[in-house]
Amino acid sequence: MRTKFGSSSVGDATRSFGEAIRQKATDRVTGYGLEDGVQMGPVITPESRARIEGLIDHAIGLGARAVVDGRRPVVPKLDKGNFVRATILEGLPLESDVARTEIFGPVLSVHHVDDLDQAIALVKTGAYGNQGSVFTTSGANARKFRYEAEVGNVGINVGVAAPMAFFPFSGARESFLGDLHGQGRDAFEFFTQEKIVVERWPKAWSRTF
Repeated sequence: MRTKFGSSSVGDATRSFGEAIRQKATDRVTGYGLEDGVQMGPVITPESRARIEGLIDHAIGLGARAVVDGRRPVVPKLDKGNFVRATILEGLPLESDVARTEIFGPVLSVHHVDDLDQAIALVKTGAYGNQGSVFTTSGANARKFRYEAEVGNVGINVGVAAPMAFFPFSGARESFLGDLHGQGRDAFEFFTQEKIVVERWPKAWSRTF
C-alpha cells in the first residue's frame, strides 16, 4: 500500500494522484513481452487469468468501481494469450475478502485517506505486512511511518522497498513464515551450526608448565 503526501495534508493528493495513476495504468502497453515497447506480458496460465478476472468481477459486485478495467482485453494477433491489462479499483470495502487477498495480478485497489494516522491505520487493517511505502517531503512524517507502519520492509520515497542482499528481506504478520528472514545475517545464521562451550577451571586443577 502506498500513501502519497507532502507538506500539505494527505487528502490533498487524492485528485492529482488518482488522475496520474489512472493515466499510467491506461497507457501501459500489454502484449508479447519480448517485443519492443511492451511493458507487461500475460499472466502465467488461463486459470490465473480466470482467477484474476473473477476477483475483479467479485470486487465490482461488492461495490468497487473499475476506473481502469483490464478484463478480457483485445491484443492483436494474440487472441489466445492470457492477458489482463492494468486495472484500478476504487471504493472497494476494506472489510471485503477481495481487499484482503493478494491477487498476484495487475490489479491496484486505491483507498483515499485524509491524514497520516488514517494512512497508518489502513496499513494495519490487512493480514499481510510485506512492505509499505510513503512519499513525503516531511522528515517527521517519514519517521512516524517508519516506526508505526507494521510492515517488514519500509520505503521512504521508494516505490518498492526491496533491500540489498546484505540486509534481511523482512516480512510482518502473515507475510512472514518461519523463524528467520532471508538474506543478511539471518541467512548466515540459518546455515550456521553453532557450538557453545561452557568451561570452569578451578585454581587447584591448574598446572604450570
